[in-house]
Amino acid sequence: MSDAQLVLRSTRVITPEGTRAASVAVADGKITAVLPYDVEVPSGARLEDLGDDVLLPGLVDTHVHVNDPGRTEWEGFWTATRAAAAGGITTLVDMPLNSLPPTTTVEHLRTKQDVAADKAHIDVGFWGGALPDNVKDLRPLHEAGVFGFKAFLSPSGVDEFPHLTQDQLAQSLAEIASFDGLLIVHAEDPHHLDAAPQQGGPKYADFLASRPRDAEDTAIAQLIAQARRLHARVHVLHLSSSDALPLIAEARREGVRITVETCPHYLTLTAEEVPDGASEFKCCPPIRESANQDLLWQALADGTIDCVVTDHSPSTADLKTDDFATAWGGISGLQLSLAAVWTEARKRGHGLEDVVRWMSARTAELVGLDNRKGAIEAGRDADFAVLAPDETFTVDPAALQHRNRVTAYAGRTLYGVVKSTWLRGERIVADGEFTEPKGRLLTRDH
Repeated sequence: MSDAQLVLRSTRVITPEGTRAASVAVADGKITAVLPYDVEVPSGARLEDLGDDVLLPGLVDTHVHVNDPGRTEWEGFWTATRAAAAGGITTLVDMPLNSLPPTTTVEHLRTKQDVAADKAHIDVGFWGGALPDNVKDLRPLHEAGVFGFKAFLSPSGVDEFPHLTQDQLAQSLAEIASFDGLLIVHAEDPHHLDAAPQQGGPKYADFLASRPRDAEDTAIAQLIAQARRLHARVHVLHLSSSDALPLIAEARREGVRITVETCPHYLTLTAEEVPDGASEFKCCPPIRESANQDLLWQALADGTIDCVVTDHSPSTADLKTDDFATAWGGISGLQLSLAAVWTEARKRGHGLEDVVRWMSARTAELVGLDNRKGAIEAGRDADFAVLAPDETFTVDPAALQHRNRVTAYAGRTLYGVVKSTWLRGERIVADGEFTEPKGRLLTRDH
């Protein structure tokens, strides 16, 4: 404590042991101690008394489409990381698409890192991509520090990132398993999608029918079979079908190395409330019915679903047409994810400790950053979000930091106001005022 440069004091600090009044000592960007609330502050340390606002570990969002370089009119590292910081997120891992070039070779990874280096307001890591023709690039990308590899089992929506057939999945997964890497998968079966009714137009019910649950369920079952055969590590992205939960639970009991995420929009929005023509609600897989949502929450509570991430997938406003068949499929949620999840979680009897586990601790663990991120304890990075959990705000798209301020949450009143966000002991945003970018680029073996 004597070497502390900063002490953050709150009556409510969320630690791995629970929530308590505490003083958190910081030196050289690291947490050095979590001490009693009324500890004497050394003369050389600055005290930040947060009162009754809650001190959380900064969130870790492992599913973000920054789209930079190449589609920076959709988003970009400067705007995405500002939005993340405004929402209490201090680390994100960028998806290998929809940037140009996609992160599918070491050269392409270096291009993306060069673009991100001076624009990141928070810490940023990168996923690689697994394509039909880049098996030879997977090990070099792993050695260059990507956190794992993204694959689609159905068309991705962009031509430069084709999906894998089952044979191609087997080849890529065998290579990734050979160095104990992680494959993260958009799991929808293309045959079931092709067989579903494709009517197009503005009716959400028609779009929902075009992305049936059995497309997810079948693809997840196929992924489980491949992972079991190869003893490979796999992760199911953005689970929306509750019908797949028994398959996942049984696979885990059998020792299959599978983890699962879901997203704020699946937990807080329902098909019944989506207006026709409102393609700001379009994502793939889709937002499903309220009964399905209840089962996703139950799976979070019992641990079948590991974590919650945004799948922030923005586009320009003109791509969000009122035809669900042709509109871009993606929801922008970086800045609002904590508040959206907390609003629904508190209604369902969950506490902030649960939200921190789903959105910080387990996401940090997923990408192997749990020695540095995801908890308030000695030795971790001094990354924090300061939250007023009982204060509310109404979502005004004009107040968002996203480059394109299209949002499915417009007009909603949410609980949880982020008062400030801290990265390695430095306040990077407070009351809407940002510092210059201070984020670092992370690699798997950091």
